[in-house]
Amino acid sequence: MVNITKAMAILSAAFYDFPQDDLEVIAYTGTKGKTTSAYFTRGILEAAHPHHVALFSTIERIVGPNPDQRFKSDLSTPESMDLFHDMREAVNNGMTHLVMEVSSQAYLRNRVFGLTYDVGFFLNITPNHIGPNEHPNFENYLHNKVQVLVNSRQVVINAETEHFDAVYAAARTTTYADSIYLLASTDFKPTNPDLPIDFRYEPIETDLEISKFRLVPVTDKAVELNIGGQYQLGLVGDFNVSNASAAIIGAGLMGTDATKAAAGIANVAVPGRMESVVVPHHGHVFIDDAHSYTSLHTLLSFMHRAYAAPHLRVVLGAPGGKGVELRGDFARALNEQATDVYLTTDDPEFEDPAAIIDQIDEQIDHERVTVRKVLDRRAAIRAAIADSAADDIVLITGKGEEASQRVRGVDGEWPGDVVVANQEAAKLGQEESK
Repeated sequence: MVNITKAMAILSAAFYDFPQDDLEVIAYTGTKGKTTSAYFTRGILEAAHPHHVALFSTIERIVGPNPDQRFKSDLSTPESMDLFHDMREAVNNGMTHLVMEVSSQAYLRNRVFGLTYDVGFFLNITPNHIGPNEHPNFENYLHNKVQVLVNSRQVVINAETEHFDAVYAAARTTTYADSIYLLASTDFKPTNPDLPIDFRYEPIETDLEISKFRLVPVTDKAVELNIGGQYQLGLVGDFNVSNASAAIIGAGLMGTDATKAAAGIANVAVPGRMESVVVPHHGHVFIDDAHSYTSLHTLLSFMHRAYAAPHLRVVLGAPGGKGVELRGDFARALNEQATDVYLTTDDPEFEDPAAIIDQIDEQIDHERVTVRKVLDRRAAIRAAIADSAADDIVLITGKGEEASQRVRGVDGEWPGDVVVANQEAAKLGQEESK
């Protein structure tokens, strides 16, 4: 029996004359960090190869150097026909490198069937994207995630990932040992003391403006890449150091040395990731797309480290029709570290948004966390900012710069959390100055 989606991928590649053969392709997979790592990598490669680096990310697709060659993304990894079409466009526009996110759904739906990457990254994995319209169970999710490694010529793995043994074994089935690189923090001790960790990263200084860290090559093959040294990021959050380290290694495998890597990564901004809004007389407002327990927990933990016992106000919702387990996960993260939460709408699809909010709320510890239910997302953002005092932290999570609200199969208009936060902060400032 013919598998239509696999056939479509093969035919698409052939129809567009195998554009991947004219590109150096770096692919990222992971439950979290794909987008940030992809932007970091593109920033470094752009420093080495100006106007020659394409990007296929959750946020946007960049297929050329001009503004009209950037497009909003509908999927983290496009359908096969769109994928190979955009690759061909990139080649025709003079692109020599492509950095792309590869979702587990891309393998589940055979969007990238037959595609081989020059470098494949496995950042991490936690239970996610499991449900009626996604993966049937975690085993299926993991199986699809590791396919990036199986289909890569060189592989980089975060040695601290959950289920490392299974991930590492998958890489070793198709990749020579000297083409597999392992990355970990300086404090990480693997279960197997003989495991060859190639690179270690060490945070040096992190605050709400910069992150400084050191990347240390350990093995001979790591030293040969000439990328060891101290780096600085403009994107706040110590949790971004592992993503940045991965990006430096990826660019290093493409021939970029430490000098160009340091210059390229220093000022990379990622739309919707840890963006901030200044609101006089009110709290520090941050917008991030955190949409899993791990990412939300990591974000809240950083805020506790950066501030002394902050009053944390969180604007949060959960999508409908998928990832039902996220509702309990979000409640758990809020119970651990939040003070107030404004439960609101986030892509409810065919579910009742009020029912989604109730399912999160029923798992929140109301003795620890004050809950407000505000179905209108704009009103929820405004309320959180208006309620905040000068020393409070306001976190608007889930959508980032995503400019739509998906309701009953239709992408409704939504300016994006960053835009709305700025608009409401400006209105609030005008009203209070009267």
